[in-house]
Amino acid sequence: MFHIRLLTTTESNHPTSPTPPPLPQSIQPTSFESALSFTNNKIHLSHASTQTSPPATSTLLTNSSSKSAIASPFLAPHLPLLSIHSKGIPTFYSQLNHLQQDGGHNSLERLNKVVEILCSSKLVVEAKYLVLKLNEWIKPNGITYGWLIKGFCDVGDLIEASKIWNVMVDEGFISSVDVVDKMIETFFRINKYEVAMKVFQMMTVKRMDELGLSTYRLVINWMCKRGKISQAYVMFKEMLKRGIEADNLTLSYVIYGLLARGKVREAYKVVGAVEKPDISVYHGLIKGLLKLRRASEATQVFREMIKRGCEPTMHTYIMLLQGHLGKRGRKGVDPLVNFDTIFVGGLVKAGKSLEATKYMERVMNRGVEVPRFDYNKFLHYYSNEEGVAMFEEVGKKLREVGLVDLADILKRYEEKMATRERRRDRADEP
Repeated sequence: MFHIRLLTTTESNHPTSPTPPPLPQSIQPTSFESALSFTNNKIHLSHASTQTSPPATSTLLTNSSSKSAIASPFLAPHLPLLSIHSKGIPTFYSQLNHLQQDGGHNSLERLNKVVEILCSSKLVVEAKYLVLKLNEWIKPNGITYGWLIKGFCDVGDLIEASKIWNVMVDEGFISSVDVVDKMIETFFRINKYEVAMKVFQMMTVKRMDELGLSTYRLVINWMCKRGKISQAYVMFKEMLKRGIEADNLTLSYVIYGLLARGKVREAYKVVGAVEKPDISVYHGLIKGLLKLRRASEATQVFREMIKRGCEPTMHTYIMLLQGHLGKRGRKGVDPLVNFDTIFVGGLVKAGKSLEATKYMERVMNRGVEVPRFDYNKFLHYYSNEEGVAMFEEVGKKLREVGLVDLADILKRYEEKMATRERRRDRADEP
């Protein structure tokens, strides 16, 4: 197992409420201003101009007496002082009550459940404090550290996640693959592509048998996003060679990546090999075709997916409308049936004159800059019986002026998505 090491240690900028006991040297606080590098199989964090904002924290305890009391495993009296998402409160209370009553039996399992709830609620600083305070009675294991690492990654604090990783490795625990995936994903998100790939490469050398679809899918997705299509395709072939079968989501990343580079034939070849294409495969194909400005071809894929029993989602409709009309709306060829008359006029009719103002100014002066048009909100405004009549009427007008693709898109939306009852019926269909 490899370590993630810090080159510098200074005072932390964490705005934490409680004052935890002295930490081991490997998890001493460090500044949020850091950069990442990789040498000799270790990931190093050092000061640089790149900044990561410290995560927002909630107050765990509010007075000094509570701070000392939490050192006891009897934590229930202090629970009301903890801010947790409402959905997690019943489970949180239940697990901590069990933790108090178990008398040492199943305590680690209970602690891990509590840490999971806290980290899932973005209260990872409080979770870490709890683990440190209970360390005398309950020793954390790899699962505990794994949740803390994922929690710090979720709030964007890669430095703290790296320090917890070091402690886990020093205590002889091996991280699960999902924890490694989270670290790799976080490196990608902060644009440290090279470091993420070197972590992946270390996994291929030291834990090759554990590498599965989730890790390959993650790497392939980010390679495609960065335009490294050739490398993504090589990775895809390597995955298949190892006997790992690609799921539809992974294939959708490959399809979009190929189309983004103009490799239409190769993309269709991948689509043709999919035994049971689902919404993710069709979305990858539609998104790629729209990027190539092939809106008509993307609409044909839309028709095909419906024919094969794959019902479009709201995201499908928004992608297609943006592809045909532009993200800010384009002037159509017909003076009476176009973006301005349908969508801008629709906003005014729905009582949203303020939102329509900029677009109305553009009608008179095409040089006016307008924001992105929110097709999602527009469709929401007309998700009612009035919308049913409007979409039906607009569909007829579009068909009359030869805009058949747009007519088919809005017609299908009117049939399946325009009212709550129709959306419910759509969900109940086999």
